[in-house]
Amino acid sequence: MSTTELLKGAAELFPDEVVTSAHVRHLDLPFGAGRFALITLDNGFDHTKPTTFGPASLANLNTAIDQVEKEAAAGEIVGVGITGKPFIFAVGADLKGVELLKEHKDALAIGKGGHEVFKRLAGIAVPTFAYYNGAAMGGGVEVGLHCQYRTVSAALPAFSLPEVFLGLVPGWGGCTLLPNLIGAEKAVSVIIENSLNQNKQLKGAQVYELGIADALFEGADFLEQSLLWTASVLKGEIVVDRPVIDRGEAWDQAVAKGRFIADSKVHGAAPAAYRALDIIAAAKNGDLQQGYDAEDKALADLIMGGELRSGIYAFNLVQKRGKRPAGAPDKNLARPVTKVGVVGAGLMASQLALLFLRRLEVPVVLTDIDQERVDKGVGYVHAEIEKLLGKGRINQDKANRLKALVTGVLDKAEGFSDADFVIEAVFEEIGVKQQVFAEVEAVAPAHAILATNTSSLSVSEMASKLKNPERVVGFHFFNPVAILPLLEIVRGEKTDDASLATAFAVAKKLKKTAVLTKDAPAFVVNRILTRFMGEIQNVIDEGTPVEVAEKAVEPLGLPMSPLVLLELVGPAIGLHVSETLNGAFPDRFKVSPNLAAVVKAGKRGFYVYDSGKPELDPEVAALLKQGDVVLTEEQVRDRVLDAVAQEIGIMLDEGVVAEAQDIDLCLITGAGWPFHLGGITPYLDREGVSERVNGKKFLAPGVASVPA
Repeated sequence: MSTTELLKGAAELFPDEVVTSAHVRHLDLPFGAGRFALITLDNGFDHTKPTTFGPASLANLNTAIDQVEKEAAAGEIVGVGITGKPFIFAVGADLKGVELLKEHKDALAIGKGGHEVFKRLAGIAVPTFAYYNGAAMGGGVEVGLHCQYRTVSAALPAFSLPEVFLGLVPGWGGCTLLPNLIGAEKAVSVIIENSLNQNKQLKGAQVYELGIADALFEGADFLEQSLLWTASVLKGEIVVDRPVIDRGEAWDQAVAKGRFIADSKVHGAAPAAYRALDIIAAAKNGDLQQGYDAEDKALADLIMGGELRSGIYAFNLVQKRGKRPAGAPDKNLARPVTKVGVVGAGLMASQLALLFLRRLEVPVVLTDIDQERVDKGVGYVHAEIEKLLGKGRINQDKANRLKALVTGVLDKAEGFSDADFVIEAVFEEIGVKQQVFAEVEAVAPAHAILATNTSSLSVSEMASKLKNPERVVGFHFFNPVAILPLLEIVRGEKTDDASLATAFAVAKKLKKTAVLTKDAPAFVVNRILTRFMGEIQNVIDEGTPVEVAEKAVEPLGLPMSPLVLLELVGPAIGLHVSETLNGAFPDRFKVSPNLAAVVKAGKRGFYVYDSGKPELDPEVAALLKQGDVVLTEEQVRDRVLDAVAQEIGIMLDEGVVAEAQDIDLCLITGAGWPFHLGGITPYLDREGVSERVNGKKFLAPGVASVPA
């Protein structure tokens, strides 16, 4: 079957593809280097819309290659270049189409189609050049790898092979060509380590330093400089020397390192990283076609697997649902926020002040019970601004302006009389928070939003003694505030639409992923995590060894084990949340006596790290009082997953969030749960837990799964 026939058949599977065109234009290179053909990828949308590859897009590129191939054979051109529209090179396969595929043969055709088109670039009779002028990911990176030379813009914001992060492999040459270009160690870093490190992106300078690109030019005149460089290469004035690739023990060590990284991140639970490493290992012999065939097979197998479907589902949640929150009121109801007040000046409050200051660039004022605390909070913000200045993230003028905008006072009337948005981050006790809000209400303007960063207490109860409870809203951040994207926005019983709309508008300016939740105990993330970790603690209390309980959930591939997560959160906070939930739902949430003992003893976690790895603290081991019921890893895992599935089912029945998708979005953005799980509900559906516990799946067929 010809490439044209292959792509034509595949195009029928992608009915809604946003088609990328491939325009060919000709120009005379400088210095009399000759006539040159430049292919520009462009999907016809504005410059913020990414350019992708589906069957029709590949067919357009194939047609452009037909043209330049003939011109090269006839001696009419001296070289061929490929670039993208301003700021965007290309970001890979059209995932909307991939998730529609139902059969293995169709998935295989997509892999083969991309390979057949891209390989033609390498076979053109004149030198080929890729000009990475903007964001390049996945297939966008791979099309350039098939060219003989590459340049990259210093302004390029994002460059990656993110497929393993989503549950795929770089399947259009990435696993085969990249290690043969820059060596196995660097390729493993890009393909495996960066992907599993929350899809870490490379900047233009890093792409050049790795040896992926042969030249680095500033963004302002990137294409012009690239063409000047191209002319010099074609005239022989510049010779690109690439290092000899070590195909000995170093290659094997790099693959072994990749397997160690994969084991530490996903614990064998997701196959994509291992399939990619198998291909990289085999690429050591330099047989490109063998590598391409292996990529086709791996791509097709993974496309038909649950992890990829969950990965695409998770990607869509973050990129689409996360930007259009379900249940958010009309944005036109939002009121402007020109000054922010923060009650408290501890670490959490100071982090919040810094975030509001950086994103809103409006006056921010902190208050606390004494001047020492206030000064410490303002000092923290100033120190963080200095760090940004030192890293070159902001200039001196902006640093001075931001510092001038943050102040601290003891008198709430002085600080909040003209504030539009006041958030409290004080001790997690309902009486304390009620008193704080009463004091703020007495001095803040009538229109000011009163927000609480509570992690588990009732927003409605907090507002119950106020004259205007309609302006109180939950605004729950996750630690570290600057890193985790999630913001749970909680609607109290009397919160009005204008206050809620203002909260969502502020969340957007803060660049947070906002999810609307009902005012229910511990809201979403903390409720699920407490049920999850509570079952782990329960089986330990009953007699199961700590290491068995911890290891039982490794197949989920979570970013950290339950007890390490407890250490990060803080045992005292974990105990407080479990006590809150025990008060609300005593039949499902128990308070672990062993956890209480650990907190009472002042221990910061269950582990010590004297050997470089976590080991049970002997002092904690001495505190533990266990029963004689010892479960296997499988029994522990079933019990934990059953508990989580039950809790999610109850939360959906209670209307804590609109849909299961919001549960998953919260876990991904607030707790760092991996994309290959899709949060949690796709995994529970795939493993049969949802039906076992609730009698039905959480998601409809085709949502995070192969269409029926």
